[in-house]
Amino acid sequence: MKSTLFSSIALRGIEFKNRIFVSPMCQYSSQDGAPTDWHLVHLGSRAVGGAACVIQEATAVTAEGRISPGDAGLWNDAQMEAYRPIASFIKENGAIPGIQLAHAGRKGSTRAPWDKGPALKAGEGGWEVSAPSPIAFSPDYLKPREMSTQDIAKVTEAFVKATARALQAGFEVVEIHSAHGYLLHEFLSPLSNQRTDNYGGNLENRMRLTLQVAAAVRSSWPTHLPVFTRISATDWAEGGWDLEQSIILSQKLKDIGIDLMDVSSGGLVPHAKIPLHPGYQVPFSAAIRERAGIATGAVGLITAPEQAEQIVATGQADMVLLAREMLRDPYWPLHAAKVLGAEVAWPKQYERAKPH
Repeated sequence: MKSTLFSSIALRGIEFKNRIFVSPMCQYSSQDGAPTDWHLVHLGSRAVGGAACVIQEATAVTAEGRISPGDAGLWNDAQMEAYRPIASFIKENGAIPGIQLAHAGRKGSTRAPWDKGPALKAGEGGWEVSAPSPIAFSPDYLKPREMSTQDIAKVTEAFVKATARALQAGFEVVEIHSAHGYLLHEFLSPLSNQRTDNYGGNLENRMRLTLQVAAAVRSSWPTHLPVFTRISATDWAEGGWDLEQSIILSQKLKDIGIDLMDVSSGGLVPHAKIPLHPGYQVPFSAAIRERAGIATGAVGLITAPEQAEQIVATGQADMVLLAREMLRDPYWPLHAAKVLGAEVAWPKQYERAKPH
Protein backbone atom coordinates (compact mmCIF):
# COMPACT_ATOMS: atom_id res chain seq x y z
CA MET A 1 0.00 0.00 0.00
CA LYS A 2 1.37 3.39 -0.97
CA SER A 3 2.42 5.63 1.92
CA THR A 4 0.64 8.99 2.19
CA LEU A 5 3.43 10.26 4.44
CA PHE A 6 5.87 9.80 1.58
CA SER A 7 3.66 11.29 -1.11
CA SER A 8 4.50 14.76 -2.40
CA ILE A 9 2.41 17.86 -1.82
CA ALA A 10 2.46 21.25 -3.55
CA LEU A 11 1.82 24.60 -1.89
CA ARG A 12 1.80 27.43 -4.41
CA GLY A 13 4.84 26.90 -6.63
CA ILE A 14 6.76 24.66 -4.23
CA GLU A 15 6.55 20.87 -4.26
CA PHE A 16 7.53 19.11 -1.06
CA LYS A 17 8.78 15.58 -1.66
CA ASN A 18 7.02 14.15 1.41
CA ARG A 19 4.90 15.22 4.39
CA ILE A 20 7.69 15.28 6.99
CA PHE A 21 8.83 18.77 8.04
CA VAL A 22 11.40 19.74 10.66
CA SER A 23 9.88 22.10 13.22
CA PRO A 24 11.74 25.28 14.12
CA MET A 25 13.70 24.52 17.29
CA CYS A 26 15.64 27.18 19.20
CA GLN A 27 19.32 26.29 19.61
CA TYR A 28 20.35 29.33 21.70
CA SER A 29 23.68 29.20 19.87
CA SER A 30 23.72 32.27 17.62
CA GLN A 31 26.28 35.06 17.86
CA ASP A 32 24.82 38.57 17.70
CA GLY A 33 21.77 36.99 16.06
CA ALA A 34 23.81 35.30 13.33
CA PRO A 35 23.85 31.52 12.81
CA THR A 36 27.07 29.61 13.30
CA ASP A 37 28.58 26.33 12.12
CA TRP A 38 26.29 24.66 14.66
CA HIS A 39 23.26 25.74 12.63
CA LEU A 40 24.75 24.56 9.36
CA VAL A 41 25.34 21.09 10.78
CA HIS A 42 22.10 20.98 12.79
CA LEU A 43 19.82 22.05 9.93
CA GLY A 44 21.90 20.49 7.17
CA SER A 45 21.89 17.05 8.73
CA ARG A 46 18.09 17.04 8.83
CA ALA A 47 18.00 17.87 5.12
CA VAL A 48 20.42 15.02 4.46
CA GLY A 49 18.15 12.87 6.64
CA GLY A 50 15.27 13.08 4.21
CA ALA A 51 12.86 15.71 5.53
CA ALA A 52 10.90 17.61 2.88
CA CYS A 53 11.20 20.99 4.61
CA VAL A 54 13.67 22.17 7.24
CA ILE A 55 12.56 25.27 9.13
CA GLN A 56 15.17 27.45 10.81
CA GLU A 57 14.39 28.22 14.45
CA ALA A 58 12.42 31.23 15.74
CA THR A 59 14.36 34.11 14.23
CA ALA A 60 13.85 37.49 15.82
CA VAL A 61 12.87 40.43 13.64
CA THR A 62 14.45 42.89 16.10
CA ALA A 63 17.22 42.60 18.69
CA GLU A 64 14.75 43.10 21.55
CA GLY A 65 12.49 40.46 19.96
CA ARG A 66 14.87 37.67 20.94
CA ILE A 67 14.11 35.20 23.70
CA SER A 68 17.74 35.08 24.85
CA PRO A 69 21.07 36.68 23.84
CA GLY A 70 21.86 33.44 21.99
CA ASP A 71 18.77 33.61 19.79
CA ALA A 72 18.81 33.85 16.02
CA GLY A 73 17.90 37.11 14.31
CA LEU A 74 17.33 38.63 10.90
CA TRP A 75 17.36 42.36 11.56
CA ASN A 76 20.58 43.14 9.68
CA ASP A 77 22.39 42.18 6.50
CA ALA A 78 25.29 40.43 8.26
CA GLN A 79 22.82 37.91 9.66
CA MET A 80 21.26 37.51 6.23
CA GLU A 81 24.63 36.71 4.67
CA ALA A 82 25.32 34.12 7.36
CA TYR A 83 22.12 32.27 6.44
CA ARG A 84 22.94 32.02 2.72
CA PRO A 85 25.17 28.92 2.89
CA ILE A 86 22.73 27.21 5.27
CA ALA A 87 19.69 27.75 3.04
CA SER A 88 21.77 26.71 0.03
CA PHE A 89 22.97 23.50 1.69
CA ILE A 90 19.43 22.54 2.73
CA LYS A 91 18.19 23.00 -0.82
CA GLU A 92 21.15 21.20 -2.41
CA ASN A 93 20.32 18.19 -0.25
CA GLY A 94 16.72 17.84 -1.34
CA ALA A 95 14.77 19.80 1.26
CA ILE A 96 12.96 23.13 1.06
CA PRO A 97 14.61 25.74 3.32
CA GLY A 98 12.18 27.56 5.59
CA ILE A 99 12.56 30.17 8.33
CA GLN A 100 10.29 31.16 11.20
CA LEU A 101 10.12 34.89 11.94
CA ALA A 102 9.33 35.84 15.51
CA HIS A 103 9.19 38.41 18.28
CA ALA A 104 9.37 37.16 21.87
CA GLY A 105 7.40 39.99 23.48
CA ARG A 106 7.18 39.60 27.25
CA LYS A 107 9.05 36.29 27.15
CA GLY A 108 12.26 37.97 26.00
CA SER A 109 15.54 38.81 27.75
CA THR A 110 15.88 35.37 29.35
CA ARG A 111 18.78 33.01 29.82
CA ALA A 112 19.36 29.94 27.67
CA PRO A 113 17.46 26.94 29.08
CA TRP A 114 20.63 25.33 30.40
CA ASP A 115 21.55 28.53 32.32
CA LYS A 116 19.02 28.44 35.11
CA GLY A 117 17.92 31.64 36.78
CA PRO A 118 15.63 34.65 36.46
CA ALA A 119 15.36 36.84 33.37
CA LEU A 120 18.34 38.97 32.41
CA LYS A 121 18.26 42.61 33.46
CA ALA A 122 19.88 45.37 31.43
CA GLY A 123 23.16 45.24 33.36
CA GLU A 124 23.41 41.48 32.85
CA GLY A 125 23.20 41.56 29.06
CA GLY A 126 19.41 41.80 28.94
CA TRP A 127 17.07 44.45 27.56
CA GLU A 128 13.68 46.06 28.10
CA VAL A 129 10.82 43.86 26.91
CA SER A 130 7.51 45.03 25.51
CA ALA A 131 4.05 43.50 25.23
CA PRO A 132 0.41 44.40 24.61
CA SER A 133 -0.07 44.98 28.36
CA PRO A 134 2.35 45.43 31.29
CA ILE A 135 1.81 41.91 32.65
CA ALA A 136 4.83 39.69 33.31
CA PHE A 137 4.74 36.05 32.15
CA SER A 138 5.74 34.93 35.65
CA PRO A 139 7.62 36.33 38.68
CA ASP A 140 10.91 35.17 37.13
CA TYR A 141 10.33 37.23 33.98
CA LEU A 142 10.67 40.98 33.43
CA LYS A 143 7.60 43.18 33.60
CA PRO A 144 7.05 44.41 30.05
CA ARG A 145 6.46 47.94 28.85
CA GLU A 146 3.04 48.39 27.23
CA MET A 147 3.49 48.96 23.50
CA SER A 148 2.27 52.15 21.86
CA THR A 149 0.60 52.13 18.46
CA GLN A 150 3.90 53.42 17.07
CA ASP A 151 5.69 50.42 18.62
CA ILE A 152 3.15 48.10 17.01
CA ALA A 153 3.67 49.70 13.60
CA LYS A 154 7.44 49.26 13.98
CA VAL A 155 7.00 45.55 14.73
CA THR A 156 4.99 45.06 11.54
CA GLU A 157 7.67 46.93 9.59
CA ALA A 158 10.37 44.74 11.18
CA PHE A 159 8.58 41.58 10.02
CA VAL A 160 8.46 42.96 6.48
CA LYS A 161 12.18 43.82 6.48
CA ALA A 162 13.07 40.38 7.86
CA THR A 163 10.89 38.78 5.18
CA ALA A 164 12.88 40.57 2.47
CA ARG A 165 16.14 39.39 4.02
CA ALA A 166 14.83 35.83 4.27
CA LEU A 167 14.20 35.83 0.54
CA GLN A 168 17.66 37.22 -0.23
CA ALA A 169 19.20 34.55 2.02
CA GLY A 170 17.58 31.82 -0.11
CA PHE A 171 14.66 30.64 2.03
CA GLU A 172 11.58 29.45 0.14
CA VAL A 173 9.10 29.22 3.02
CA VAL A 174 8.54 31.85 5.69
CA GLU A 175 6.55 31.07 8.84
CA ILE A 176 5.04 33.74 11.09
CA HIS A 177 5.34 32.78 14.77
CA SER A 178 2.05 33.56 16.51
CA ALA A 179 2.21 30.81 19.14
CA HIS A 180 3.75 29.74 22.44
CA GLY A 181 3.14 32.95 24.34
CA TYR A 182 5.33 35.18 22.20
CA LEU A 183 4.33 38.65 21.03
CA LEU A 184 1.66 37.94 18.40
CA HIS A 185 0.07 35.27 20.62
CA GLU A 186 0.15 37.76 23.52
CA PHE A 187 -2.04 40.09 21.46
CA LEU A 188 -4.44 37.25 20.61
CA SER A 189 -5.16 36.09 24.14
CA PRO A 190 -7.30 38.08 26.61
CA LEU A 191 -5.11 36.68 29.41
CA SER A 192 -2.15 38.75 28.22
CA ASN A 193 -3.92 41.50 26.26
CA GLN A 194 -5.91 43.92 28.41
CA ARG A 195 -5.72 46.88 26.06
CA THR A 196 -8.66 49.18 25.46
CA ASP A 197 -7.62 50.53 22.05
CA ASN A 198 -8.00 49.00 18.57
CA TYR A 199 -5.57 46.21 19.48
CA GLY A 200 -7.42 44.93 22.54
CA GLY A 201 -10.82 43.91 23.83
CA ASN A 202 -12.95 42.01 21.34
CA LEU A 203 -11.72 39.22 19.09
CA GLU A 204 -11.45 41.42 16.01
CA ASN A 205 -9.13 43.82 17.83
CA ARG A 206 -7.02 41.09 19.43
CA MET A 207 -6.49 39.45 16.02
CA ARG A 208 -5.57 42.75 14.41
CA LEU A 209 -1.77 42.58 14.81
CA THR A 210 -1.41 38.96 13.69
CA LEU A 211 -3.55 39.67 10.62
CA GLN A 212 -1.68 42.91 9.97
CA VAL A 213 1.69 41.16 10.10
CA ALA A 214 0.42 38.25 7.99
CA ALA A 215 -0.94 40.57 5.30
CA ALA A 216 2.28 42.58 5.22
CA VAL A 217 4.48 39.48 5.01
CA ARG A 218 2.29 37.83 2.38
CA SER A 219 2.28 40.94 0.17
CA SER A 220 6.07 41.29 0.38
CA TRP A 221 6.82 37.59 -0.23
CA PRO A 222 6.79 36.23 -3.81
CA THR A 223 3.39 34.93 -4.87
CA HIS A 224 4.83 31.54 -5.92
CA LEU A 225 6.29 30.87 -2.44
CA PRO A 226 4.20 29.75 0.56
CA VAL A 227 3.71 31.49 3.90
CA PHE A 228 2.89 29.49 7.04
CA THR A 229 1.59 30.70 10.41
CA ARG A 230 2.20 28.85 13.66
CA ILE A 231 -0.47 29.28 16.31
CA SER A 232 -1.28 27.90 19.71
CA ALA A 233 -4.80 26.56 19.17
CA THR A 234 -5.56 26.90 22.88
CA ASP A 235 -3.95 28.42 25.98
CA TRP A 236 -5.17 25.44 28.03
CA ALA A 237 -6.41 28.05 30.53
CA GLU A 238 -9.85 29.34 31.42
CA GLY A 239 -10.73 32.65 29.78
CA GLY A 240 -7.88 32.41 27.30
CA TRP A 241 -7.39 31.81 23.59
CA ASP A 242 -9.16 28.66 22.38
CA LEU A 243 -9.95 26.47 19.38
CA GLU A 244 -13.06 28.38 18.29
CA GLN A 245 -11.09 31.62 18.10
CA SER A 246 -8.28 29.77 16.33
CA ILE A 247 -10.69 28.59 13.63
CA ILE A 248 -11.89 32.15 13.02
CA LEU A 249 -8.29 33.41 12.88
CA SER A 250 -7.33 30.61 10.48
CA GLN A 251 -10.22 31.50 8.16
CA LYS A 252 -9.09 35.13 8.07
CA LEU A 253 -5.46 34.12 7.50
CA LYS A 254 -6.56 31.93 4.61
CA ASP A 255 -8.35 34.92 3.10
CA ILE A 256 -5.13 36.93 3.36
CA GLY A 257 -3.27 34.21 1.47
CA ILE A 258 -1.60 32.19 4.23
CA ASP A 259 -1.04 28.67 2.89
CA LEU A 260 -0.70 26.49 5.99
CA MET A 261 -1.51 26.62 9.69
CA ASP A 262 1.17 25.03 11.86
CA VAL A 263 -1.00 24.04 14.81
CA SER A 264 0.56 23.84 18.25
CA SER A 265 -0.82 24.88 21.66
CA GLY A 266 0.06 26.41 25.01
CA GLY A 267 2.95 28.58 26.10
CA LEU A 268 1.03 31.71 27.12
CA VAL A 269 0.72 31.16 30.88
CA PRO A 270 2.87 29.06 33.21
CA HIS A 271 -0.10 27.55 35.07
CA ALA A 272 -1.66 25.86 32.00
CA LYS A 273 -2.74 22.26 32.57
CA ILE A 274 -1.74 20.42 29.39
CA PRO A 275 -2.80 16.75 29.01
CA LEU A 276 0.34 15.44 27.34
CA HIS A 277 0.05 12.21 25.37
CA PRO A 278 1.12 11.10 21.87
CA GLY A 279 -0.61 13.23 19.25
CA TYR A 280 -2.43 15.34 21.86
CA GLN A 281 -2.52 18.39 19.56
CA VAL A 282 -3.60 16.56 16.39
CA PRO A 283 -7.37 17.12 16.98
CA PHE A 284 -6.75 20.88 16.80
CA SER A 285 -5.08 20.48 13.43
CA ALA A 286 -7.93 18.30 12.20
CA ALA A 287 -10.61 20.77 13.33
CA ILE A 288 -8.89 23.77 11.75
CA ARG A 289 -8.27 21.87 8.50
CA GLU A 290 -11.93 20.84 8.26
CA ARG A 291 -13.67 23.98 9.50
CA ALA A 292 -11.35 26.70 8.18
CA GLY A 293 -10.62 24.91 4.90
CA ILE A 294 -6.88 25.50 5.07
CA ALA A 295 -3.92 23.10 4.97
CA THR A 296 -2.54 22.25 8.40
CA GLY A 297 0.54 20.75 9.98
CA ALA A 298 0.27 18.58 13.08
CA VAL A 299 2.85 18.76 15.87
CA GLY A 300 3.45 17.41 19.36
CA LEU A 301 4.76 14.02 20.58
CA ILE A 302 4.69 12.49 17.11
CA THR A 303 7.39 9.83 17.20
CA ALA A 304 6.37 6.63 15.38
CA PRO A 305 6.23 6.25 11.58
CA GLU A 306 2.86 4.49 11.80
CA GLN A 307 1.49 7.35 13.92
CA ALA A 308 2.65 9.98 11.41
CA GLU A 309 1.26 7.95 8.51
CA GLN A 310 -2.14 7.63 10.20
CA ILE A 311 -2.35 11.39 10.84
CA VAL A 312 -1.87 12.37 7.20
CA ALA A 313 -3.62 9.34 5.66
CA THR A 314 -6.83 10.06 7.58
CA GLY A 315 -6.82 13.77 6.74
CA GLN A 316 -6.13 15.09 10.22
CA ALA A 317 -3.29 17.15 8.78
CA ASP A 318 -1.49 17.66 5.49
CA MET A 319 1.93 17.09 7.05
CA VAL A 320 3.60 16.45 10.36
CA LEU A 321 6.24 18.69 11.89
CA LEU A 322 8.69 16.82 14.08
CA ALA A 323 10.87 18.45 16.74
CA ARG A 324 12.35 16.37 19.57
CA GLU A 325 12.19 13.18 17.54
CA MET A 326 14.33 14.90 14.91
CA LEU A 327 16.82 15.89 17.60
CA ARG A 328 17.05 12.25 18.61
CA ASP A 329 17.29 11.00 15.03
CA PRO A 330 18.13 13.39 12.17
CA TYR A 331 17.55 10.48 9.75
CA TRP A 332 14.05 9.69 11.01
CA PRO A 333 12.48 10.09 7.52
CA LEU A 334 14.87 7.54 6.00
CA HIS A 335 14.15 5.08 8.80
CA ALA A 336 10.39 5.74 8.61
CA ALA A 337 10.40 5.00 4.89
CA LYS A 338 11.83 1.56 5.60
CA VAL A 339 9.15 0.88 8.23
CA LEU A 340 6.34 2.01 5.91
CA GLY A 341 7.67 0.26 2.82
CA ALA A 342 8.25 3.49 0.91
CA GLU A 343 11.09 3.72 -1.59
CA VAL A 344 13.06 6.95 -1.06
CA ALA A 345 16.41 8.11 -2.32
CA TRP A 346 19.29 8.17 0.13
CA PRO A 347 22.16 10.64 -0.19
CA LYS A 348 24.56 9.07 -2.66
CA GLN A 349 27.33 9.33 -0.07
CA TYR A 350 25.27 7.10 2.24
CA GLU A 351 23.76 4.66 -0.25
CA ARG A 352 26.05 1.81 0.73
CA ALA A 353 24.41 1.87 4.18
CA LYS A 354 20.83 1.72 2.88
CA PRO A 355 18.99 -1.30 4.28
CA HIS A 356 17.44 -3.72 1.79
